[in-house]
Amino acid sequence: MLKNDLIVRAAKGEKVERTPVWLMRQAGRILPEYRAVRAKLSGFKELVETPELAAEVTIQPVDLLGVDAAIIFSDILVIPEAMGLTYEMVEQKGPHFPKTINQASDLNDLKIATPEDLNYTIEAIKITKRELDGRVPVIGFAGAPWTIFSYMVEGGGSKTFSKARKMLYNDPALSDKLLEMITESTISYLKAQVEAGANMIQIFDSWAGVLPPEHYNRFSLKYIEQIAAAITEVPVTVFAKGAYFALKDMNNVSCRTVGLDWNMNVEEARQLLPNKTLQGNLDPCALYGSFDQVEAETKKMLARFEGHAHIANLGHGVYPDTDPEKVKCFIETVKAN
Repeated sequence: MLKNDLIVRAAKGEKVERTPVWLMRQAGRILPEYRAVRAKLSGFKELVETPELAAEVTIQPVDLLGVDAAIIFSDILVIPEAMGLTYEMVEQKGPHFPKTINQASDLNDLKIATPEDLNYTIEAIKITKRELDGRVPVIGFAGAPWTIFSYMVEGGGSKTFSKARKMLYNDPALSDKLLEMITESTISYLKAQVEAGANMIQIFDSWAGVLPPEHYNRFSLKYIEQIAAAITEVPVTVFAKGAYFALKDMNNVSCRTVGLDWNMNVEEARQLLPNKTLQGNLDPCALYGSFDQVEAETKKMLARFEGHAHIANLGHGVYPDTDPEKVKCFIETVKAN
């Protein structure tokens, strides 16, 4: 039984006493307590794959920042790894895949991932649920198939993801096959997260904005819908960064909540998505301002969403050099309004 179910009710479009609030990347580098745990380990991946420690850093922002939800500490790239394509997390640079998908024969080395392949995240959710004892809901998550595909083909981060986008043009059949494998793996993974106790699910389409609208519908939204339609037990949020052109199409996706990045027009989103809960969308850089500025910008954001079902958040993950006190200011301002 949840003692604080504000975010779940808001996601369902139900009446809430106040706007619930959490932050993407809230469990992480902004907190000294997180850095202390991380410093004892070989790196990021060891933390993701150690359930007790992943649960500990998941709970930290609930205790230290007062957020209304805990998002499980993990990474979207656990899916390709479970499928057989391993990655490294390079300090200051981000993820790197030593081997990439270039041709149809490369798929022979991959498999459909099972929940057993990702048991460390499932266990971390179970431990988190037990430790939280209903204080706040737990959010599970995965990357959208297009975003996962883009890393598996490109081999790491990119400004253009031109290799991944090239494959969509040159070999759509191969692209679909890989996207289908990712989608199937993701559905079983997210279902296992829900079974372990996740109260909500978020799908992150981090590289949505690099695709033209036609390709986004064809190679991303179609697969997001397959996942969202399969998760019927808990509310699903879709956060597609940069996909302002797809907002209206989100009406056709089986998600309860649509996340907005900080460049998206809230008034337009409200008109286009009258029956969806909206999440977001304060500019993460607003938290670099003075305390008065943080408070003023947060109030301005809340006013834009007034009268519409809303979950307060940033328009992207909180940046690692953000002062935790400014984050608290943001959270407390939301709670006070």
